[in-house]
Amino acid sequence: MLNSRFCKHEKHPFHLVDPSPWPISTAFAALQFVLGLVTWFHNFTFMATALVLSGFFTLIAFTGMWFKDVITESAFQGHHTKKVVKGLKLGMILFIVSEVLFFFSFF
Repeated sequence: MLNSRFCKHEKHPFHLVDPSPWPISTAFAALQFVLGLVTWFHNFTFMATALVLSGFFTLIAFTGMWFKDVITESAFQGHHTKKVVKGLKLGMILFIVSEVLFFFSFF
């Protein structure tokens, strides 16, 4: 008998994400943006400026679509159970703590 908090096909409170095109697409957009910046710093040309701008706007668009999918999974599909939200919060707290400790390691 399944608990009513979970979806009908799930037997655990964790959410295993479906394959998504956004991580690899966002990585390629970031690569395009950085290569455009390097080219723009080296030779200030119209093509380098176009590469920077197209990379930047592609990066913003792909990141927005990725966040849209995450919000849809959590708010409308109900995949983010209490354990998933707790794990996301703990992960963010540990990330911030590691960044603070990294900052203090310089001093």
